[in-house]
Amino acid sequence: MARAFLFPGQAAQFVGMGRDLYDTFDTAREVFDLADEVIGGIKTACFDGPEERLKQTATTQPAVFTHSIAAFKILAEKGIRPHFVAGHSVGELAALVAADVMSLEDGLKVVGVRGRAMQAAGEARSGTMAAVLGLDDAAVCALCSAIQPSGRVFPANFNCPGQVVISGEVVALRQAMEEARARGAKRAIELPVGGAFHSELMQPAIDALADVLADVPFAPAQIPVVANVTAEPTQDPDLLKRLLIKQVVSPVRWTASVKRLAAEGADQAVEVGPGNALRGMVRRIDRSLSLWGAATVDEIAETIRSLGEEPYG
Repeated sequence: MARAFLFPGQAAQFVGMGRDLYDTFDTAREVFDLADEVIGGIKTACFDGPEERLKQTATTQPAVFTHSIAAFKILAEKGIRPHFVAGHSVGELAALVAADVMSLEDGLKVVGVRGRAMQAAGEARSGTMAAVLGLDDAAVCALCSAIQPSGRVFPANFNCPGQVVISGEVVALRQAMEEARARGAKRAIELPVGGAFHSELMQPAIDALADVLADVPFAPAQIPVVANVTAEPTQDPDLLKRLLIKQVVSPVRWTASVKRLAAEGADQAVEVGPGNALRGMVRRIDRSLSLWGAATVDEIAETIRSLGEEPYG
């Protein structure tokens, strides 16, 4: 038996996130204060918004990362630790810090660059994303291929059975949404995002991310990290760095990642950070995993009460 920590990605943010952690735990206060030193403005964005600022990619990514690491450190301080980690998109950065692949300060530097670079790429190459509900993965891949003559559209997030996010050029993606409905999708919903994330339209962000990572030392992971790109566990620091860069233009294989965690023996999963979207996905992927959250003081207290006495905690 084993426990996985799952770290959320963009779209998990909300105004007020982390304020209760900051007010209650010295550990969380240290994380948020360091984020303000390294990036600037994180506490204000998280605690007070406004929502429009918090939704900007350059702010969202460091905000979600900071909240996630604050929650992780509180759990670790209370003896609740994982045997595996995985993160959805930018959540993979939090997973790498949790696995001691890189330091928190380096993680903050990287997430700041990643967020700014992806926002700039989205502004330079107009694109968007949409959630396709009710078609399987193969059907969505076929749909994207069929649309290609009209423009570039790609599968971006394989979130769970029947939920795949597509990413691409605006006109072509909207055509893909119509075609998805024609092919039997229950719904196709355009998402309020700042670019075509996890597609080749994000290529301009690669150089900036690679440049900052060139100066960031990666250590062997202390526990296996299941990477988005491969959905395979690894502790190899060089591979983890390459995959982190490749992830920006590659689909997030979340369904396969959760299945791999279960195959490796994980029977518990804790969503560490804001929101509860990952728990919803996991329930649709593999109901054998017991689930907990760690977004708020109350959730963390309940998770500690539930898991604190576990012999393998």
